[in-house]
Amino acid sequence: MLVNIPEVLAEFISAFETYERALVANDIERVNEFFWRSPQTVRFGARENERQYGYEEITEARRRRGALDQRRSLKNRTIATFGQDFGVATVEYIPQGSDKIGRQSQTWLRTNEGWKIVSAHVSFGV
Repeated sequence: MLVNIPEVLAEFISAFETYERALVANDIERVNEFFWRSPQTVRFGARENERQYGYEEITEARRRRGALDQRRSLKNRTIATFGQDFGVATVEYIPQGSDKIGRQSQTWLRTNEGWKIVSAHVSFGV
């Protein structure tokens, strides 16, 4: 298996960065577009019991929650692709106005509709 094929890695990084801009801008509909439309998609959020199973639960929870201040700085970003269609992104983040460190990991899959998040986990330090 080839790791970090340059053109695949560039496409994946572009998708990740576009997702990040949509997240920080509170573009909920655009953020939702980055999740795989499947009942098998999973997202564990930063709040203690925040967990969504399936695309419908993920998108509905975000719509219900509404806009949040998502401004943050990223650090220790690690991105890797495996073959042509699979990638993992991990990052630490510091919300604006905070000194707490959050962590985010995402598993992405290239689909016919482009790169999609199939699993996401967000945690936040205390």
